[in-house]
Amino acid sequence: MPKLTALDLPGSPEFVHALQQVWERGDAVFPLDRRLPLNAQRSLLKRFGVATIISEDGESTLNDGQPVEPGDAIVIATSGSSGPPKGAVLTHSSLEASARATSARLKVTTNDHWLACLPLAHIGGLSVITRSLITGTALTVINGFDAATVDNSDATLVSLVSTALQRIDASRFRCIVLGGARPPADRPAHCVATYGLTETGSGVVYNGMPLDGVSIEIREGEVYLKSPTLLRCYRDGTSPLTTDGWLPTGDLGVLRDDGSLHVEGRRGDVINSGGEKVWPEDVERQLILHPDVVDVAVIGVQDIEWGQVVTALVVTDRNDLDLDDLRDFCRDQLPGYALPRRLQRVTAIPRTALGKVRRNKLPASF
Repeated sequence: MPKLTALDLPGSPEFVHALQQVWERGDAVFPLDRRLPLNAQRSLLKRFGVATIISEDGESTLNDGQPVEPGDAIVIATSGSSGPPKGAVLTHSSLEASARATSARLKVTTNDHWLACLPLAHIGGLSVITRSLITGTALTVINGFDAATVDNSDATLVSLVSTALQRIDASRFRCIVLGGARPPADRPAHCVATYGLTETGSGVVYNGMPLDGVSIEIREGEVYLKSPTLLRCYRDGTSPLTTDGWLPTGDLGVLRDDGSLHVEGRRGDVINSGGEKVWPEDVERQLILHPDVVDVAVIGVQDIEWGQVVTALVVTDRNDLDLDDLRDFCRDQLPGYALPRRLQRVTAIPRTALGKVRRNKLPASF
């Protein structure tokens, strides 16, 4: 039976070569996140049933390896933004469907050149490599984001997160694909905002419109997706898919009259304050524009009077920044019920590698 091989390698041509070798022998790849503590790495290797691991020292065999199914291409850890990461199993056919649909929407030609600079342990980074291999597009892989290296690249296409976009000369690329956290509203016209999950094999909705072959339904406010790019199952054998093949995303959203999707946020993230629904990302998007806010996350804290109160967790270098400053700054952009009622200074906001707030790591009360 085919087995699962972990790649413990930096972003490099060697990573790509190793991935191709594993595929050629009929096995599947698990890209290991080298930034994780050693114990966390070991836990994932065991949980996902990795049989061998390829590092700069060669390939070694691990205990407790579990086979994969023929046709499985990769096992990739979910972001873990709302709980422990799961291992999503994506097949060669799902990767090809994603590569073809993405390339068609972006009008990729043989003259294009992809730059892979996002973490390869996440689908947003790894999918740059897989689509390049599948479509035969030129590819450069670097070991993580470096603004100077990105700016000096010969690539025409790149996948980035919003924080990285602010640090480069965006005009030098033909097209920039933005994933991870919600993109800035003032992004350049050639920046495409994507929506997708690890389970969808990277982004399947571009600038609100589904890729070819992707279907969207809204069921009781929740976004459901159906696509040939979807995962086969999780590594533990469970599946998030419905019996008719739809993926409940856990995100709430609406379909506009033109067929475009607007995602409001995770079902469990919405704050109910005095009977009004407040989406944390809407408030965060305004607060981060404050000149003295370095980083921010917004949560709902339980309150006897309001049910929940909108609370801003703020990283700031200004000791006298107070709640009134933040409320006044946002007053023209947010309704009164969405303005923060509490302020808590923190030293850092826990985020995933792609910039999403790890809300399960935020305090529930103070």
